[in-house]
Amino acid sequence: MTSCQLYLISPLDVSGAFPDRLARALDAGAVAAFQLRVKGVNEHEAARLAEPLQVLCAARDVAFIVNDSISLAKRIGADGVHLGQGDGDVADARAQLGREAQIGVTCHASRDLAMEAGEAGADYVAFGAFFPSTTKQTGHLVELETLLWWQGLMELPCVAIGGITPANAAPLVAAGADFLAVSHAVWGGDEAAAVRAFAEVLGAAN
Repeated sequence: MTSCQLYLISPLDVSGAFPDRLARALDAGAVAAFQLRVKGVNEHEAARLAEPLQVLCAARDVAFIVNDSISLAKRIGADGVHLGQGDGDVADARAQLGREAQIGVTCHASRDLAMEAGEAGADYVAFGAFFPSTTKQTGHLVELETLLWWQGLMELPCVAIGGITPANAAPLVAAGADFLAVSHAVWGGDEAAAVRAFAEVLGAAN
């Protein structure tokens, strides 16, 4: 089994001192990917906010993923895009972003949506929420069984998301999550300490 890795999702506000916080987080432990998730700003402003963060990720070989917007991902040359169920389709993202782009799809608790995403050519699927989340409203709580089922059936990597903390992460890793997507657990406090705590869990569980 491949080891489980950390996938950071930004808070909604990435202005001000946030680039410094991201640097601290990335330097505290291994991070596979960083997803830019900003709402309520136009694409020009989002691209401006993305630039320093993208530089930090590139310097550390961390994949830079844009949430929701294929056009923003294309504009800034991101490593990929993460699509919610209403954010466009995998084929369109692949056509615009190219063969090398990492394309992920939110599948909530649905095995059918995950199968469809895999068949459409997604690079990973995301299941969640596994726990009540402070970052966004939780409409779908997922059972660990979903991860076990997916890993038993599919080669495609899966991401676990939703309310994940260092204290509750170990069962997700044991059930076969390839990535843990976390936001508030890192940005809600000391980001470096949180990344170190996740690294300990991932190291112990892998």
